Amino acid sequence: MESLGEGLALDDLRAVTRGLMLGGATIVELNAVRKHLSLIKGGQLARQAGPARIAALVLSDVIGDDLSSIASGPTTADPSTFAGALDIMRRYGVDHHPEAQTAMRYLEAGAAGAHAETPKPGDALFADVHNVIVGSNRLAIEAAATRAETLGYRVEVLTTYLHGEARDAGRVLAGIARERSERRAPGERWCLLAGGETTVTVRGHGRGGRNHEMALAAALALEGVPDVTMLCAATDGGDGASDAAGALCDGQTVPHARACGLRPQAMLDDNDSHTFFAALGAQVRPGPTLTNVNDIAIMLIA
Repeated sequence: MESLGEGLALDDLRAVTRGLMLGGATIVELNAVRKHLSLIKGGQLARQAGPARIAALVLSDVIGDDLSSIASGPTTADPSTFAGALDIMRRYGVDHHPEAQTAMRYLEAGAAGAHAETPKPGDALFADVHNVIVGSNRLAIEAAATRAETLGYRVEVLTTYLHGEARDAGRVLAGIARERSERRAPGERWCLLAGGETTVTVRGHGRGGRNHEMALAAALALEGVPDVTMLCAATDGGDGASDAAGALCDGQTVPHARACGLRPQAMLDDNDSHTFFAALGAQVRPGPTLTNVNDIAIMLIA
C-alpha cells in the first residue's frame, strides 16, 4: 500500500529501501525515511480519511510494537521528521547512491518546507482513531512457550527485543544456551525462546538472510556442544532474499560442514549463510505463512 510524493516512482522507493537495508539500518530508521517519501504513511492516511472514525487492526512486525513504526504508521502520529530522514540517509551513505538522488531531492525539499510534515503526536485529527494490535512477536513467543511446556520442557523467554547484528545475536544466544546446558540439573529439558529482528551489514558477496546468518554464527559458537539444537526463523516463511524461513543448527553442524568441504567461518565472512545451510539440507521451508511478526529463535536443550 503506497502513494508516493510528487515526482517519486516505486523504483526510487526500492532503491532507498535496498540501500538502507544493506547498510544495516533498523526498521525504525527505514520507516522514518519511507514515511517522508509517502503521502499515506506516518499518519497521513488518517489525515486524508478525516473526519471519518478509523479503526485499525494492527499486525506488528516491529520490536516493542511501536505503532508509529508498524507499516510506517499510516493511522498513527509520527514523531520523525524530514530532517531526521535526511540524517538517516546520510548516516548509511545512501545519499551518495546514484539511484537515490530523486528521493534525496524530495527529502531536502521537505526539510526546507516545500512538503507538508507528517502529523505529530497531539494532533487533533487522531481523536477518533483507534489502533488495536491483534498479532505480535510477543504473542508468537507466548504460543511457542505454551507448546514447549506441553512437550515437557522448562521454558524461559529470554527477550522479544532481539536486535543488532545477526551474527552477534547468534553468538550471544549460543553462549546462553551453552551455559544453561552445563548448569542444568540431571534430566532437565529446557526450551529457551527469543524474538525480535536482527540486521545484517552486507560486506561479502554471498547469499544469505538475517536468520541464516544468526544460525551460522551460533553453529560456530556451539561446535562440539552435545545437547543444544537451535532454530532461527522468520515468521513470514522467508528470510530476506531467501525462500527458506531460516535454518537449524547444533553442535555437529560445523564439523559436518567441514567434512563436506565447506568453510563455515569463510562463508559467514562472505555473508553466504544461505548457501551453507542449503548444502547441508538444514534449512526450514514452511512456505509463505502470509503474516509477519518478526523472527523467532528456539533453543532446545535435552
